[in-house]
Amino acid sequence: MAKVYDALRRAEDERKRLIGDRDSRSAPLAVKPVGPAAASDDRTPLWKRGPAGLAMRPVPDRSLEINKRRIALLQPDSYVAEQFRALRGRIDAISDQRPICTVTVTSAFPGEGKTTCAINLAIVTSLSLGRRVLLIDCDLRRPKVHQSLGLRPESGLAEVLTGVSTIDDAIIPVEGAELDVLPVRSRPANPSELLGSADMRALIEEVSSRYDRVILDTPAALGLPDAKAVSDLCDGMVMVVRADTTGRTDIQAVLEILDRQRILGLLLNGVDSDQGRYGYAG
Repeated sequence: MAKVYDALRRAEDERKRLIGDRDSRSAPLAVKPVGPAAASDDRTPLWKRGPAGLAMRPVPDRSLEINKRRIALLQPDSYVAEQFRALRGRIDAISDQRPICTVTVTSAFPGEGKTTCAINLAIVTSLSLGRRVLLIDCDLRRPKVHQSLGLRPESGLAEVLTGVSTIDDAIIPVEGAELDVLPVRSRPANPSELLGSADMRALIEEVSSRYDRVILDTPAALGLPDAKAVSDLCDGMVMVVRADTTGRTDIQAVLEILDRQRILGLLLNGVDSDQGRYGYAG
């Protein structure tokens, strides 16, 4: 268990670092006075200057990151999309031996690509003829699915679990794909309790009867109980591992925390190659 405790400590340090980064990113924009005395030193173009001649930092463009998360939808014939088809094929092969309807996607730490994997796996799975697919965003802390797919939910998972909304009201179809999404709208104060509740179990049982495959995007497995709570309710799991980032001990810790018998495979993300940035390791 020492490996688990060490990994949990590292996860907590990483969580604090991410919170610090987020706080710094949310700080007000730094401005620099621009006046007669400083005019000769200011090289900021006039069109980039804010009110009253203040030079402001440009807003970061996150469109590339968002497009990467849905590359199988934007570029269905790409090398990356083919890797997710290979993952889909592996899951389908295992489902011939035992029933697999609900699949959890997780990682050891945030930022390793689990949401990208969940979205693209759901997209390529929905390309199968006659197959109904649902993607559920189970990250009630830092949800990204709705933003990545350009959705504007009026209700979501938390509202369904608390009885404020019904499943039918919360599910949104994705334009251009045979895919439905149950997103996150509000972030509750008790995410772990909601994900481990009897209502969550009932929800998964309900959607399992409606859909052929349900993909669930969870928070990272180390440092939070959320992924464990969701994975215990599902038929199998895919773990995302980032090359040169995820440590071997961290992978072993996740396998110890989660039921390794439910692991369907590992997806190796961030691999440099001539063809793409993703690779699959079964």
